[in-house]
Amino acid sequence: MNNFYAIKPLALLVAAVLTGCSSMPDRNSMLEQARADYSNAQANPQVVTLAAGELRTASDSLDRANAASNKGEKAATVDHLAYVAKQQVGIAQETARQKGAEASVASAGAERDRIRLDARTREADAAGQKAEYAQRQAEASQRNAQASQLQSQESQRQAEASQRDAMASQRQSEASQRNSEASQAQSEASQRQAMTERQAATDAQVSAAVSRQSALDAEGRSRQLEALLGEMAARKTERGMVITLGDVLFDTNQSQLRTGGIRSVEKLASFVKQYPGRNLMIEGFTDSVGSDGRNQQLSDDRAGSVRTALLGMGVGSERMTSRGYGESFPVAGNDTPAGRQQNRRVEIIVSEDGGVISPR
Repeated sequence: MNNFYAIKPLALLVAAVLTGCSSMPDRNSMLEQARADYSNAQANPQVVTLAAGELRTASDSLDRANAASNKGEKAATVDHLAYVAKQQVGIAQETARQKGAEASVASAGAERDRIRLDARTREADAAGQKAEYAQRQAEASQRNAQASQLQSQESQRQAEASQRDAMASQRQSEASQRNSEASQAQSEASQRQAMTERQAATDAQVSAAVSRQSALDAEGRSRQLEALLGEMAARKTERGMVITLGDVLFDTNQSQLRTGGIRSVEKLASFVKQYPGRNLMIEGFTDSVGSDGRNQQLSDDRAGSVRTALLGMGVGSERMTSRGYGESFPVAGNDTPAGRQQNRRVEIIVSEDGGVISPR
């Protein structure tokens, strides 16, 4: 699952407070800003519904700031508590936006699966109707063959009767005999045709059954793939499916994966080994804090760390490439702690079958 969505509210709160304490707004207006931000969030139905826990945490912090202000505590204390409340309101709003986006993506995926299943069902039904039509034709041919055989038998009896009547009618009898033999040959040909048509009907039924099974197998594989990618919160892009690992899976300014990061990589390795036709492009990114050289080195090291972990889990080196981009290609603004946290990431692009991933 996308690491940014999976961050627990308490961890996100601590990161926001520690990052922001050095850049607080004007202390004279901090409590008023926190109150205004909380009122705006509380008036937003999406925040109330999708980020109730985060909003409740923000409310508790705002109550503490109000209480400190009412008791006449030091301005620095009131400002700090108000700033924490303001940051938690921002966390609640961002959480609601992300969960709303996830719900939209899940709904679109389910509708696409339903349309595909309907198309495969129609194909299987058409194949069944074709097989049924062939079966009816075979049965009609068989009835014709039986009628011809009865006619042939009647002709044979007439020929035998004519032969007993008189030697004078021998030639007539012989002619009748020839007619009977021709009818017999026609009957046998009809029987052979009926057998051929029955075989064709049987083959059509087998083909229809194979088509239905193929549709079911394809549906099963599609659902399994969607489930695996869904667990890792992959998103569809023009370059392939993208899985994002956030920087909380690494120690600060370090490239060594934490335990949580290793579990995410294990899920990815399991997926890749089930689909040998898909390759990986591993790309590292940082925020704009720090020097260009340090950011480039850190992004290279983190991408390489993920690649090394996958190698150790049995993914072939020929299926993976890794590269760092430093602070290039941000996905959010670097002017806020939340934006910088989104920019500190490792993205893993999973190719379609065939293994081609277009470059940036």
